[in-house]
Amino acid sequence: MDFALILFLGILVTGGILFLSRIQNTRQSSSETEKRGKITSTIVEYARAFFPIILIVFVLRSFIVEPFRIPSGSMLPTLFIGDFILVDKFRYGIRLPIVNYTIIPMGSPKRGEVMVFRYPHDNETNFIKRVVGIPGDEIMYSDKQLFINGKAVSQIQSDSYEIDYSDSERAVIQYNETIGTSTHSILTDQRRRSRAMKISVPKKSYFVMGDNRDHSNDSRFWGFVPEQNIVGRAFLVWFSWNSKAGGVNWSRIGHVIP
Repeated sequence: MDFALILFLGILVTGGILFLSRIQNTRQSSSETEKRGKITSTIVEYARAFFPIILIVFVLRSFIVEPFRIPSGSMLPTLFIGDFILVDKFRYGIRLPIVNYTIIPMGSPKRGEVMVFRYPHDNETNFIKRVVGIPGDEIMYSDKQLFINGKAVSQIQSDSYEIDYSDSERAVIQYNETIGTSTHSILTDQRRRSRAMKISVPKKSYFVMGDNRDHSNDSRFWGFVPEQNIVGRAFLVWFSWNSKAGGVNWSRIGHVIP
């Protein structure tokens, strides 16, 4: 179940208890109030304690900033498995929680930005990828080279090393890539063939790709991200846990996402 929905139900339940309790108190005499059972009083006290907390958390994560955890390596080397990130919820407009409907437009995703969105094929799973194409763009990907509107995206090799995947170690080449105003690093796996494609981005849709280009399930395979599926822009790593070493990855904390 969606966490925002759980919080919303929590607000309804605790708020409802407080509302009914206040009505009951105004109708009862002081002697009748004293006769109320301890269980009822305990429930009301819990509701009074949790209602403001749930409300504040709901407002913060629905309209201002929301935390997420990176579960896979599709955004390496920008984001590591175990990174905990913050997502700006109002950069792309104020949206009603749960239904994700935009009520106040404030901006739109730009090329090169890292975006969190709901996977278009189930509208429940949160994905994170980099925006490559905006509405009206022509995207071409061939031989591990990205083209936007007929122009090759700048890629400058910066490093080469091996990454330990679940099946084997893979030799990768790291490039510094520039899309729009964003300069970031990407990886290519020399043992994997790239999927060639050429496509135009329709209105109110976005084409996204992972920075770990040959190990990313993205728009090349399942299509575009509809505007209504956007959650927000990822901007900061606030915590990071190294699952292999079993400890905090201190060097990642405070990392600004390019």
